[in-house]
Amino acid sequence: MATTSIIDLKNILEKKFRKYFPKRIHKYRFYVNKLKGLSGIEIGGPSLAFTKQGFLPIYQHIENLDGCNFSSNTIWEGQIEAGRTYHYENKVGYQYILDGSALTEIKDEQYDFLLSCHNLEHIANPIKALKEWKRVLKPHGYLLMILPHKDKTFDHKRPITKLEHILQDYESEMPETDSTHFEEVLKLHDITRDAGVETHQDLEERTAKNIENRCVHHHVFNSALAAQIVDHVGFKIINLTPFSPCHIIILAQKNENKTNDNSIYTTPSLGGYTKSCFPSDKKD
Repeated sequence: MATTSIIDLKNILEKKFRKYFPKRIHKYRFYVNKLKGLSGIEIGGPSLAFTKQGFLPIYQHIENLDGCNFSSNTIWEGQIEAGRTYHYENKVGYQYILDGSALTEIKDEQYDFLLSCHNLEHIANPIKALKEWKRVLKPHGYLLMILPHKDKTFDHKRPITKLEHILQDYESEMPETDSTHFEEVLKLHDITRDAGVETHQDLEERTAKNIENRCVHHHVFNSALAAQIVDHVGFKIINLTPFSPCHIIILAQKNENKTNDNSIYTTPSLGGYTKSCFPSDKKD
């Protein structure tokens, strides 16, 4: 009981401390300066990470932000409506109700940047989604994406997805109804690290209803795989930061007319991850 009380007290103090002194990523102002004064869209937000209390406080510095969620009722946002209802910090943008891999109501080259925080792993066809995200960006527009790193999440027992598998999902036009990974999830998902379920039966029930709740992580990422899919779609990676406790942060730029050398990020043996806090980043 004493140990639990100490842990609880530590968490309370940490929460209060972070309210006034948020934990930030190293050189976060570099990211902020890239997007400052620009207009963008966020897929699956709004996200605490981008608020004043977050580790990458983008919202307060941008000109305008629209949002996109897959349903008018999600477990993260509750009931939402399309229209000028997207609230981020103290601002309002346009809320789209669209699948993140099918931005059919959004024209080509509409935005300066696109944000995505812990969203792509919930999409069955990530290459399709990334191509859509790239389509709606203006020339030289920015992608700022955060993915969960498998080493420190409830996916830590699962194998890292192979790039070839993700490419095959795109070639086969994999729909969001895909259940390919459900068996692996039910076998290897660590429910002790998942605040959304208490029992294995809870996990089974939630997974069976994935098309409604989109909670399943279809694919499992380390930093190199995240870089490989961004590279495949044709982005120039400006910076990739593995960030404790469980984040892969990528800033990339749409770059149609030039060859992108992202090898320092796509190939661990080149030494780009020697200081990563995640063990699997250091293996090819």
